[in-house]
Amino acid sequence: MSRIAKHPIKLPTGVEAKLQGKKLSIKGKKGELSLTVSNDITAEVKDGAVVLSKANEDRHARAMWGTTASLVRGMIKGVTDGYSKRLIIEGVGFRAALQGKDLVLQIGFSHEVRYKIPTGIEVKVPKQTEIEISGIDKQKVGQVAAELFLMKRPEPYKGKGINYEGRRILRKEGKKK
Repeated sequence: MSRIAKHPIKLPTGVEAKLQGKKLSIKGKKGELSLTVSNDITAEVKDGAVVLSKANEDRHARAMWGTTASLVRGMIKGVTDGYSKRLIIEGVGFRAALQGKDLVLQIGFSHEVRYKIPTGIEVKVPKQTEIEISGIDKQKVGQVAAELFLMKRPEPYKGKGINYEGRRILRKEGKKK
C-alpha cells in the first residue's frame, strides 16, 4: 500500500490549486500545469493542501493513489522551481547552435540535423558543446533530452556523441596491432 499519498500535499506560498471535476490545475510563478485525476482517486483542495484518497480498494486504485501523489508533487516543483537537463556533445566537429525556434546539430552526419523545440520548453546553448533544456513539465523536459540523446548516442570506443552531463560511458579497448 502506498505511504506517500497518505498525507496531504501542502502547497507552498505562491502556488494555488483548483479542482474542476476531475481536472486538477496547479498555478505558480513559472506557469500552470494540469492533471486529469483517475476515476479510482478522489481529490480535494482544502486548507492550502491537496488531499488524495482512494475511491475503492482494488489494486489499480492503490497503484494510482501513490502515482497521482507523485505527479502532483512533481507539478508543484515544476511551477515553483522548474526542471532542467544538460547534455554534453563530444567529438571533433560536433556542435550545436540555435536558429530561431530550431536547434541545429552537427553530429557527424553528412547533413545538419534540425530539431524543432516544442512549446513550453526552453533550450539554451551556452557553448557549442553544451545544451541546457529547461521547463516546468518534468515529462516534456525528459522527453526532449531523450530525443536529442538518441540522435547520436555516445559510441564506446572514443565516446563521440551526445551524452547526459555526469553520465559515464563504458569504454572499450580498440584494435591492437
